[in-house]
Amino acid sequence: MEELRLSYEKLEKNIIDIIKEEQAKLGYRKETVRLYYPLRSLNHFFDDEYGIRQMKELLQVFCQQVRDKLGDIQVTNEKDRFCFAIPEKGVEYIHDNMDKNEFIKELVETVQKHGCTIEDILNIFCSYSQDIHFEKVDNGEFNYLIYFKDQHPDSYYYCFTVEEGHIIYHRFLQEDYEDFGF
Repeated sequence: MEELRLSYEKLEKNIIDIIKEEQAKLGYRKETVRLYYPLRSLNHFFDDEYGIRQMKELLQVFCQQVRDKLGDIQVTNEKDRFCFAIPEKGVEYIHDNMDKNEFIKELVETVQKHGCTIEDILNIFCSYSQDIHFEKVDNGEFNYLIYFKDQHPDSYYYCFTVEEGHIIYHRFLQEDYEDFGF
């Protein structure tokens, strides 16, 4: 039971992190937000290989557990792709509890600036932790991989692409990054 509780907490944190990132990029709007997860990614939260039916049952319990904070989340699926509809109440809760100096907010603001460099981004990471992984990669998709080895302030893998003077990034769970085989 403890294992499931931790899995639910990881999923809740990921949903909150994604919405915080969206709000940092686009601003806050009190509206329903839809997030999509493939079954494979959901299974990473549970460290298991559940089927679609089993996952639906797990997610029903999850939705009950987060209802007070995030509202009445509706989860639907089409084959092995799950859609989480986070209601206005949940989006508002996340907005109201977002730290003004949060890492993701600072990263998004920096990346959006004209002339942003990988050194600027690296400086942000280093201002939050000296225990980071920085790697130049040549995988046809990204130019750089950066993450916090100590998983503080987060445990995501950030992949950056330098494209015509702009920097674009994607953020992955470690397990999803490894699944892609970059």
